[in-house]
Amino acid sequence: MPQRQLKTRTASAAAWRRFRRQPGAVAGLLITALLIAICVFAPWLAPHDPVTQYPNGLSELGAPLPPTHTFWFGTDALGRDLYSRLIFGTRTSLLVAVLSNLIATSIALLLGTLAGYFGGLTDTLIMRLTDVLISFPVLLLAAFLAAVLRPGIGVIIGVIGGVGWFYLARVIRAELLSVRRREYVEAARALGASDARIIFRHALPQILGQVMVYSTLNFSTTVLFVAALSYVGIGVQPPTPDWGNMIADGSQYLTVSPWLVIFPGIFLGLSVLSFNLLGDGLRDALDVKSGKKAI
Repeated sequence: MPQRQLKTRTASAAAWRRFRRQPGAVAGLLITALLIAICVFAPWLAPHDPVTQYPNGLSELGAPLPPTHTFWFGTDALGRDLYSRLIFGTRTSLLVAVLSNLIATSIALLLGTLAGYFGGLTDTLIMRLTDVLISFPVLLLAAFLAAVLRPGIGVIIGVIGGVGWFYLARVIRAELLSVRRREYVEAARALGASDARIIFRHALPQILGQVMVYSTLNFSTTVLFVAALSYVGIGVQPPTPDWGNMIADGSQYLTVSPWLVIFPGIFLGLSVLSFNLLGDGLRDALDVKSGKKAI
């Protein structure tokens, strides 16, 4: 086995040992795996259609039903099964968060790498743009863009991805400024390696651990952003369920039907907690220095 491959396997095994020794990290991983399973198997886990308004889903006075043997988590104000809406809402919320996070991480990798590796005017222009964008409150900026554009899942994915890269780009840029001066990079450059080869073979592999950690920690913030935009009516639009619009709908009946807010709130809280625990565990396992979250 080549020495490089053996070294990589040894480092991976050591990181996994450090990770599994942390109860919080393991708990975060298990909750994350459960949420992913809910997303994948949603059609089989949900006993009812999430958008169908059932005649027997309301009381004689037209009020939402509490949890029953037919509707496990009760029903909402329109007689829809809350449990089924939560299952499909989990899929919607996490799908939007995953795609948004991928976009944000990709933009941060591109701009941070260009700024950190090439420096000079490229670095100045990218960092000044980042400074200008950071000066705006990120949530307000996302809300403004989502309100100006037509609300919908695609718009929300693009908006959150487009405003979520600022801090991660600065972290990547700072790491690349250090990596590009190391001896093995200078040696590769002296041997005639192209910039692309140096970046992809020597520079980026050195920072992938940090990118993974920051992206995971950023995911919990992204989930909250998705829920917040949906809560104020400019995110995922009804009747498509997601945690934010379910909490918004249920808040009108909080005193008489608290389960409408409690159950989606639990799912939202667990998802945020799990990704924070997972990110902290990865940071310790990969021996990444603590720093600011990506959003």
